[in-house]
Amino acid sequence: MRPFRIWLIGFGVVGQWLADALRSQRGRLADRYGVDIAVVGVANARDGFVYDSNGLDLGSLLQLARDGRSIAELAGVHRWASAIKGIAATEADLLVEVTASPPTDGEPGLAHMRAALRRGIGVVTSNKWPVALHGIELVELARRRRVAFRAESTVMSGTPLLGPLTDGLAGAVPITLRGVLNATTNVILSRMADGESYQDALAAARRAGLAERDPAADVDGDDSVAKLMILSALVFGRQLRREQVTCQGITAITPSAIDQANSNRARLKHLATLSFSEPDGAGGVIARVAPELVGREDPLARIDGTVNAVVCQASPIGQVMIAGPGAGVQLAGQGVLSDLITAARAHRPQSA
Repeated sequence: MRPFRIWLIGFGVVGQWLADALRSQRGRLADRYGVDIAVVGVANARDGFVYDSNGLDLGSLLQLARDGRSIAELAGVHRWASAIKGIAATEADLLVEVTASPPTDGEPGLAHMRAALRRGIGVVTSNKWPVALHGIELVELARRRRVAFRAESTVMSGTPLLGPLTDGLAGAVPITLRGVLNATTNVILSRMADGESYQDALAAARRAGLAERDPAADVDGDDSVAKLMILSALVFGRQLRREQVTCQGITAITPSAIDQANSNRARLKHLATLSFSEPDGAGGVIARVAPELVGREDPLARIDGTVNAVVCQASPIGQVMIAGPGAGVQLAGQGVLSDLITAARAHRPQSA
């Protein structure tokens, strides 16, 4: 049996973690899961797309990346100037898309995913905004071509959430959803509840590698907005536009607001909330990301630090809560690896 061949688009920290895992664990993955995975194409924005139908030498690729050299220096490869040109000219069984496309249009990740799915090639991705903006379209493309579309690590990194809420609760009707979806804001608010200032808590999040030099996407709420839109599309089957989600960040929270929450035996949490006026996802929508006062009896009040959590009300199940770590390169890579293994195990060659 020939290996399961993948294109790996995006060779930053997550892509390199995944490549190293596939290189070092190839034998274990074959023994444990019955899959033999070969990376035949790799791309990044600087160097373009490199390809070898027999499988790329991942050890040499990783060494080039560590040395800051071009992946195009790898011996014996074919090269195209961009990922989209390489996808069009080569063959694979799955696209693994781990770039980071902007919220304006989700490009170029969206184009990569569309190109693969239209050819009947499945997609695994950690790239949030293409799924947030066009999740329904991508799911329908995959369904029509009977191939995989998996995006587990777009919401809670390595903690399984989308699979349990869609496959695990298949047949149940989601009604409402509330969650803590951003580890950076949760760490900041947790530390502020313990008496730290916003600036000191943000500095601690930076030291821990959670907050970027410019933390706006986290503290202003855009990251949580993307995740809420993904949950709407993939769990509720309802595509939201960015303007349908109201958003308020955490930068205006004052020490007095924290003190008041503590005195009321409550916690301030940066919550994402989603509900529709009709249980099948039709009708009006409430979609917001904002700081909210949460009573101590609320299960989300106990979600502190880097832990993320979602509470979903579904009929006839009732309330389901999923919690786990929600940040970090290894966790994001693990979410992609899990999706990749699932897709490889389910793969059946498609006719043209």
